[in-house]
Amino acid sequence: MPGEEDLIRDRREKLARVRARGIDPYPPRARRTHSAAEAAAAFARWEADAAQGDAPAVTVAGRVSAHRDLGKATFIDLRDGSGRLQCYLKQDVLGDAYAGLADVDLGDFLLVSGPLFRTRAGEVTVEARAYELIAKALRPPPEKWHGIEDVETRYRQRYLDLQANEETREVFRLRAAVISSIRRFLDARGFIEVETPVLQPEAGGAAATPFVTHHRTLDEDLYLRISLELHLKRLLVGGFDRVYEIGRIFRNEGIDRTHIPEFTMLESYEAYADYEDVARMVEEMVSGVAREVLGTTAVLFGEHTIELAPPWRRLTMRDALIEHSGIDFEEFRTRETLYDELRRRGVEADPTWSWAKLLDEALSVYVEPKLVQPTFLMDYPKELSPLAKSKPGAPGIVERFEPFVAGFEIGNAYTELNDPVDQRERLEAQARLKAAGAEDVEMLDEDFLVALEHGMPPTGGLGIGIDRLVMLLTGRTSIREVILFPPMRRRE
Repeated sequence: MPGEEDLIRDRREKLARVRARGIDPYPPRARRTHSAAEAAAAFARWEADAAQGDAPAVTVAGRVSAHRDLGKATFIDLRDGSGRLQCYLKQDVLGDAYAGLADVDLGDFLLVSGPLFRTRAGEVTVEARAYELIAKALRPPPEKWHGIEDVETRYRQRYLDLQANEETREVFRLRAAVISSIRRFLDARGFIEVETPVLQPEAGGAAATPFVTHHRTLDEDLYLRISLELHLKRLLVGGFDRVYEIGRIFRNEGIDRTHIPEFTMLESYEAYADYEDVARMVEEMVSGVAREVLGTTAVLFGEHTIELAPPWRRLTMRDALIEHSGIDFEEFRTRETLYDELRRRGVEADPTWSWAKLLDEALSVYVEPKLVQPTFLMDYPKELSPLAKSKPGAPGIVERFEPFVAGFEIGNAYTELNDPVDQRERLEAQARLKAAGAEDVEMLDEDFLVALEHGMPPTGGLGIGIDRLVMLLTGRTSIREVILFPPMRRRE
């Protein structure tokens, strides 16, 4: 069996033969009249109209996905973004041009013109009157058009995965539909979409490790943003009432099934709203997007059927930890006591972790896997949420929730802290922790604090991980399945 290099050599020889015949194998344009799906629909309409007059004539284009040579006739399948269409090419119709099909390979792109007909097998087909090679592929396509099994190849060479796997193409069509649906939902509620800087002098708005770069003209180190939050809040200070952004976020951290260094986040901020208002909006938005994109609010994820229709369950973080682990964090209010309790239970914990980090780890171990049906985990300790407003009548607790579905978190929301004195004290406390060596802490952004001193209205803020939401709606268990080009270690 010939190796890949032999196949590439053979294709290059065919390319040379095509050029020797005076044919440009990469013409500057290809004019088609119909996509594959449009051609099939046009023929169906003609049949429904009692086949009055001549059958529709079309010019279609696509990649050759099947090539069946019958001697004096050839069947070729063309695949474009809308689907597959069969073409029937005959020697007595095409004349001398028919011999050129010997230089057509799987993966090449053809333009084919002719009337449509239906074969005895019932398949809508183009009866070719002419064809043109419009792009010669020098490398063979994946061996199996029905799928590439090697996971690394699928991620590293996503274009091959998309060629071979209809299921993969459908995931990314759904992803695009999800984002469009979210935009329609927010636009209809009076939000305006904005854009904020990716390069920032301070990486604020989240407790995460940033990527650092250097701006040569300014001669300054800058950070790739780890959140959209602080600039969007500046816009509420400036007078906008409802804003949102769908943008890329960068965090210099690990990779697992729900985490990746570069991901897409939706953040929205609504003046004169609180976290209860935001929770109701999340229920409506996620269920509405599912209904619009999938036609149902019941989604299958692994062995579970998850119902996204409101209302979602609401559970305080404290009650959730007590229910699933027996740990009441009010009884372990120091770093040392909580660390000792987790170690006693066999939880791997770093002795340098802060109390907040230890509590977050307990949540990950004991609670998150149990939250399969949609649940708002509400009312977090202040130490975990330096940007959220304190809950009246609940010392040490802030108005924050995280929505969990299928055992993982898909977002984060607060009643936003708009007291500039309290906000400064909290961020300065975070700065002291950072100076003492803590990693998962917020950066102090002085310009944001100055903006807050000009006054920000009571606000409900939301962050939703677009990639995780798409995972949920497509039943994918790895975030790399829903990102077209996930980061991969460079090959030697």
